[in-house]
Amino acid sequence: MKFEVYIDGGSRGNPGEAGIGVYVPGRVRIAEYVGIGTNNLAEYSALLTALRFAVFSGCTELQVFADSELVVKQINGEYQVKNENIRSFYDSAIRWIALIPRFSISHVRRENNKEADKLANLAMDTRRNSVTWD
Repeated sequence: MKFEVYIDGGSRGNPGEAGIGVYVPGRVRIAEYVGIGTNNLAEYSALLTALRFAVFSGCTELQVFADSELVVKQINGEYQVKNENIRSFYDSAIRWIALIPRFSISHVRRENNKEADKLANLAMDTRRNSVTWD
């Protein structure tokens, strides 16, 4: 089973109120409030939510699109993870990725990530979590 997933995380203030959006076209929309955190923490939280969804759904090929150049380049090994607060999120993501036979993550421009962005903003606006099945 192959999934394409669009992810976004945001923080109002850095750190501040944070939320994530995960959009799997034709399958699910996830908005999750993550509390007080940084933008990078929220971006990694979105990736982890997408990875867990994929693994528990039996996904064998996952293509992730994110507008966080930092997360994409760290996961692809182009940037080192220097921030110790992010290290555990990165390490967890790598463990989840290992459970998916075919995985890729690519940078996408913000204007091409509108659905995930809307979901992250919904989570921050409402301070609630929601899952909607397409």
